[in-house]
Amino acid sequence: MENRGPSVYVHGTHEAEQARLAALNDLLNRRTIDEMQIRPGQRCLDVGCGLGQLAVAMGEATGPRGYVLGVERSDDQLAKARDAALGMSHVEFRRGDALHLPLRPEERAGFDIAVTRFLLEHVPDPLAVVRHMLISVKPGGRIILADDDHDVLRLHPQPPGVMNVWRAYIRLYDRFGNDPFVGRRLVQLLHQAGAKPKRNAWVWFGGCSNDESFVPLVHNIMGILHGCKDQLLLHELITADEFAFAMESLKRFAAREDAAIWFAMSYAEGTRQE
Repeated sequence: MENRGPSVYVHGTHEAEQARLAALNDLLNRRTIDEMQIRPGQRCLDVGCGLGQLAVAMGEATGPRGYVLGVERSDDQLAKARDAALGMSHVEFRRGDALHLPLRPEERAGFDIAVTRFLLEHVPDPLAVVRHMLISVKPGGRIILADDDHDVLRLHPQPPGVMNVWRAYIRLYDRFGNDPFVGRRLVQLLHQAGAKPKRNAWVWFGGCSNDESFVPLVHNIMGILHGCKDQLLLHELITADEFAFAMESLKRFAAREDAAIWFAMSYAEGTRQE
């Protein structure tokens, strides 16, 4: 399995980014868990588990007869994940990499489900990650991929200047050799890795004025762009004035009574063949 170099997380790892991720998990976890259809007693692997909130939700779905292992390379995020799972003896976190999963020999090919969410867009070789996930599940086990296709985002009425900065953010992925459109490739990645694709879906990730999730979703977009502002400026993809104008435009957008965000996370699953 070829390794094309280290992954780069374009958003950074500062405290504001951790807060954004925590809020995002609060918005998306229940919808993701509903799609996954986890059964009590199942063994689950969460690759690139971050703050551990999804792994904890998976542990709630498996119940104490099940087991969830979260793998994360960031020590800071692992510490927060372990705090989130206090009292859940069947949820464990280990330091590791998606291409070097820290599995014991007896654990390989032993999981019912392996999932990764919002990871493949940040690695130069997503297929290699999916191949490693495939060999972690038992024959008939499921591989679940959930990630972004950033071209799906629509804001209406379109706030001036925002999509210009969003497109610059998309181009930033190319600078690191990553794919901002990986969401549309998930089924293909499953097939190329040797899995049998079974299902694809959207996990809704939008809202409109007066929906309780609307302002948090606007703040999420602002947080995404703030997190990569320095890189956007460094690579001369936008100017500081363009960025400031877009942020003010988003603030006004959040206060509108007729505004809507149309966005969804791509979701696909396949099985390891017998």
